Amino acid sequence: MSDKLSKYFTLQELTVSQYATRKGISNIPSGQDMTNLVMTASRMDEVRQLLGKPIYVSSGFRNSAVNLAVGGSATSSHTSGLAVDFTCPEYGSVKEVFDAIRKSSLRYDQLINEGDDWIHLGFGRQQRLQQLKATFSKGHATYEVVK
Repeated sequence: MSDKLSKYFTLQELTVSQYATRKGISNIPSGQDMTNLVMTASRMDEVRQLLGKPIYVSSGFRNSAVNLAVGGSATSSHTSGLAVDFTCPEYGSVKEVFDAIRKSSLRYDQLINEGDDWIHLGFGRQQRLQQLKATFSKGHATYEVVK
């Protein structure tokens, strides 16, 4: 069986976790999380087509054990397969990718420029089109709305 979820994304790409691998924690989604992940992969295909360049996923699905261990929010969309952290360096900087997505017609719940290190793109059910910029200081993130 292929682990291909969509045209551009595989299950392995969207469940990769260096932490889970090091600690021997299974990070394979099932049930509704897997259904969500297939939808997320399809939505990320739209992002890939918009940018026209490969996307490098640093974090997709994280089960609750992995999410807790890496310091993720208890309400993170990652735990239900509805969020992806990524870069697309062949397109441009994180800010350039962020701006391309926010100026597009793509639908999403949250788009976050995570300190110019990566993009967080959440596909939660609310579809708020929320756009945020994170600033990190002493291990703590503050978020401001981008206008």
